[in-house]
Amino acid sequence: MFGATYIVAFILHQGIAVLSAGSTARSFKALSPGMLPPLGIIFGLFVAFTAAQVWSDNDRANAAVNREASALRSVVLLASSFPGEPEARLRTLVRSYIEETTSQEWPLMAESAATLTIIPPALNEALRTTLALTPSNPARRSRSARLRGGSKTPSRRVASGFSSARHRSTRRSGPA
Repeated sequence: MFGATYIVAFILHQGIAVLSAGSTARSFKALSPGMLPPLGIIFGLFVAFTAAQVWSDNDRANAAVNREASALRSVVLLASSFPGEPEARLRTLVRSYIEETTSQEWPLMAESAATLTIIPPALNEALRTTLALTPSNPARRSRSARLRGGSKTPSRRVASGFSSARHRSTRRSGPA
């Protein structure tokens, strides 16, 4: 990118040098030298703001990839709590999602042709597999029912659960 900029600048410099030596030299002398510093400042600001936007976009893309990788890592770690066939199935679905993403979705995104509104089939199947599992103990059954929407828990009880969990974590870590 920067190499191409240098080449274009060199070609422009050589072209202007050739034109200024000929009969068009008088038209170049009509340009006031007082115009060059403001033009240079405007060009510098343009380059600086463009570079800042590119760096910001790159940081956001890295953060999104890291969040997705962390979520997939969590799924793989939590899959071990479903021993046997469900664990192997979840690991296989996560692996196929990663392969599909790197081989199909990322190249389409590079060409700006990706449609990200459709849930990938492997993730959809992993969610279905997880929700179809039957928990073994009563506490997990009630949590599973709440996650599936089967239990109509009042919002006050949910809010109370969040505040008590927050209180427990504050007590353990001390005041902020």
